[in-house]
Amino acid sequence: MVIKAREKNKPAKGQTGKRGVWESIVLEVRKRWQLYLMLVLPIAWLITFAYVPMAGAVIAFKDFSIRRGIWGSDWVGLRHFKNFFMTRDFGLLIRNTLAVSLYSLVVSFPMPILLALAINELSGRHYKKIVQMVTYLPYFISTVVLVGIMQNIFSVRTGLINNVITLFGGTATDFMGKPGLFRSMYVWSGVWQGMGYSAVIYIAALASVDPSLTEAAIIDGASRFKRVWYVDLPTILPTIVIQLIMAMGSVMSVGFEKIYLLQNPVNLELSEIISTFVYKRGLVNFQYSYATAVGLFNSVCNLILIVLANMFAKKVNETSLW
Repeated sequence: MVIKAREKNKPAKGQTGKRGVWESIVLEVRKRWQLYLMLVLPIAWLITFAYVPMAGAVIAFKDFSIRRGIWGSDWVGLRHFKNFFMTRDFGLLIRNTLAVSLYSLVVSFPMPILLALAINELSGRHYKKIVQMVTYLPYFISTVVLVGIMQNIFSVRTGLINNVITLFGGTATDFMGKPGLFRSMYVWSGVWQGMGYSAVIYIAALASVDPSLTEAAIIDGASRFKRVWYVDLPTILPTIVIQLIMAMGSVMSVGFEKIYLLQNPVNLELSEIISTFVYKRGLVNFQYSYATAVGLFNSVCNLILIVLANMFAKKVNETSLW
């Protein structure tokens, strides 16, 4: 009788599992409530500024009117997308965006890896910290200040570069006014500014290198280059793959601020990209629906690229985001 009563009062198997899961979650939150409390503000920020605005993407399918609001505006379907695909701007924007982005990816992605490997090979601890700090500092320069520095350095009359050129008998060159130099100036200035900051994650990954492997390589007579190639690089390879996947997800999202500040009537044919086009159409010309449609197209392209990059990395290297 007692056994039957216990079996009768015993909850079902599924209920026990759910109750156990919730109890473990509650215990985990109580145990580390300080850490979860710190997550409240970041999660609130993410929901407020990343997920809630997604509802406004419906403007791309409407003839938006400020007076009527988002939900009161007339529905036009894919009209804005068709207009964008059929205009001359479409090919120009895609070509310029991909050219700048791929150029930046090819140059900017390996540079932090090389810098991290070089810093990791430095013997002096204090010297290593000084080098890391010096390469890290340019990241804190604002975009406006960076463009101002570039304009001063490459100025035709008072620029440092042209002063050196004229000092040796050369002719001053308008670097900022040459369309062919625009992409190189954009990319290499970005390398100088962000290389030290991006190298931090690789330096942290290099800290996990097994010292016994390095010692074994030294005993076997491996040179410094071979130790880097066969010991250090395989250790940080998963980090490199993850960073590459995330970089592929932003191929179509070239930074707006520096491109816009470096633009001028001379280089506009090469510097006009999707983000600057969206700004001019949306905020300057008040074509909100059209600009939203272009921005949504850009976001969908980035989503497709990051999914394809993740699938390829998972198939080839078994390292992926999900």
